[in-house]
Amino acid sequence: MFDELTENDIKKMQEEIEYRKVVLRKELLEHVKEARAHGDLSENFEYHAAKKEKNRNESRIRYLEKMIKTANVISDESADDEVGLNNKVELYFEDDDETETFKIVTTVRGNSLNGLISNESPIGKAVLSHKAGDRVFVEVSPGNGYYVVIKSIDKNTDDNDTLRSF
Repeated sequence: MFDELTENDIKKMQEEIEYRKVVLRKELLEHVKEARAHGDLSENFEYHAAKKEKNRNESRIRYLEKMIKTANVISDESADDEVGLNNKVELYFEDDDETETFKIVTTVRGNSLNGLISNESPIGKAVLSHKAGDRVFVEVSPGNGYYVVIKSIDKNTDDNDTLRSF
């Protein structure tokens, strides 16, 4: 796997694992017990659904533990005037004459529909380490791309966005 994760990403994953083991595991096991008490297991949809949900939780725990174990830990620190991980950037797209705001995150947290752009995406790669006012070429394929202008960088972003579920 060897995903690039920050210490903060790992902390959030460990919190999710703890929640899934301590809280969710008990709840799901109770659902399985309740459904089992309803009778014939071969025709008991509730039992099969509860068992499936319990197994999904265990699978997620294993997945997160493996990601942490195989992670390549990277720093999220950057110069005060440069775009870095966990920074919000306001970008002006010249071709579209539009401005959008994104937060640059690691791949495990990327979710473009919620404004979270991966540091490995074309936009993420292009703007990292650049400063406000810089005009940057975003290469989407060899020789093809578009220009964006970094209008502002917000280093004081809250970190309430969550890891995406798989």
